[in-house]
Amino acid sequence: MMPLGHDLPLRPHDSWGGGGPAPLRNASPGGGGGDDTDTRGAPGTDVLERTEKPRMHRCVLHNDDYTSMEFVIEILVGVFRRTRVEATRIMLTVHNGGKGIAGVYTREIAETKAATAMEKARGRGFPLLVTTEPD
Repeated sequence: MMPLGHDLPLRPHDSWGGGGPAPLRNASPGGGGGDDTDTRGAPGTDVLERTEKPRMHRCVLHNDDYTSMEFVIEILVGVFRRTRVEATRIMLTVHNGGKGIAGVYTREIAETKAATAMEKARGRGFPLLVTTEPD
């Protein structure tokens, strides 16, 4: 019985360009002419635009008369990954100022964290409100 792959070529396939890297165009220091749309990536891929950074959104906790301070700290530590010291500071800001920023994330992550925090609050019987807004 013959081992698997015995008939595979030992050199790169001809369609791979002969096995060596293709020479770079415009490799001279001055660019040597040519246009700015040359790509150095995989064959058949043109990247002409840069991706913009995603717009960030704040998760805002709102004060209410029923949600306990300890539960707010629990949410800040568990959902928003704050340290206990940071969570206490944010909780006091919410308590004294009416609202506080739990974190700044991309829109999808901010919305998910806000929904998770409110779901946990409802599960424990608290009316905690967490909103998102553009940063």
